[in-house]
Amino acid sequence: MVRVTNAVAYNRRRKRLFKRAKGFSGDRKNHLRQTDSTVMRAMAFHYRHRKHNKRNFRRLWITRIGIAARMNGLSYSRLIDGMRKADCIVDRKMLSALAVHDLVAFRAVADVAKAALVS
Repeated sequence: MVRVTNAVAYNRRRKRLFKRAKGFSGDRKNHLRQTDSTVMRAMAFHYRHRKHNKRNFRRLWITRIGIAARMNGLSYSRLIDGMRKADCIVDRKMLSALAVHDLVAFRAVADVAKAALVS
């Protein structure tokens, strides 16, 4: 009887692992055990940093909105409160884009928020 190997699956697994290790330096890119542990660690960081990116972008948007709101005589929290009271549904990402690229439109949104706060 011929001995059955698991060569096809083994090679496919190794190939996939080494492909993920592209760009690593030294033994980390071409030695199986070191590559395996390094890739697993990199994948864990990648998962974690995707969550951090979401936080960081939200902070950036809020900072931009706050600065533009101050230019229109409102604080960030008063702007958001006024928009909520006016049922103006624009998310922070879009508000930030308005604050950076279209100050006239942002001023219109700020005026709507101011009007909702007064009434």
